[in-house]
Amino acid sequence: MKCAHCGGRVLKTMYPATTPEELVELCRKLKLRGALGCLISGGCLPNGSVPLGGFINAIERVKRDIGLMVVVHTGVIDFETAEALRKSGADTALIDVIGSDDTIREVCKMNATTKDYARSLEALNAAKINFVPHVIVGLEYGRLNGELHALEMISQHRPSAVVIIAFMPIRGTRMQNVEPPKPIDIARVSLTARLMFNETPVVLGCMRPKGNHRKETDLLAMRAGVDAIAFPAEEAIDFATKNGYTVSFSSLCCSQVYMDAGNMSHGM
Repeated sequence: MKCAHCGGRVLKTMYPATTPEELVELCRKLKLRGALGCLISGGCLPNGSVPLGGFINAIERVKRDIGLMVVVHTGVIDFETAEALRKSGADTALIDVIGSDDTIREVCKMNATTKDYARSLEALNAAKINFVPHVIVGLEYGRLNGELHALEMISQHRPSAVVIIAFMPIRGTRMQNVEPPKPIDIARVSLTARLMFNETPVVLGCMRPKGNHRKETDLLAMRAGVDAIAFPAEEAIDFATKNGYTVSFSSLCCSQVYMDAGNMSHGM
């Protein structure tokens, strides 16, 4: 969709699999190279959906014959597709939940509304698949707009975990010179999520600004009570160790934090 914050550049970092057979063969090669799992993502259509329909049988083969963990970015999704994903054996569905119609239209360039995301959450919940919504802080040109609404929509259901991520400028896009949200704004959204989802793991995800910004963000997120941080700054690890947290490391996608939730108290 050539969205303002990505412009298709993130897709270029991914292995392409444009047919079901290509997906199965790619996963087989990744397994032989020691991969534990894969993230299947898009590109999306103008309505905000990732065109997964033709790949459901391939995902089932990846689970049954290759044995990889499979995490899927769904985008906007209906119940039939969500249920088909569950039946395929896919481990987790991920969905970026956008809480502002302006952001959907002006940044993501999609013909969708927040109601489509509300219906998608309802579909995933009804399909009884593990699903992990992501809330993107500052997606509307670095400003907060709709993040609370996104959390409110998510709170109507029972997600496996909630991931907080943040806009980060990507070189070569229309938003390459936009200031990212401040660490304190990311922390405010993280703390709000923590208070709203007291019994659900809350994670600071991998997409967030780097450098000193990340150090400050990670420390504030720790104080806000997140359960996990993807690629944490050394300062966050030191903080956790010095303050008596039980620290463990995982090579899986941060969305899989719910698998260890029973052994976790709020922290890191």
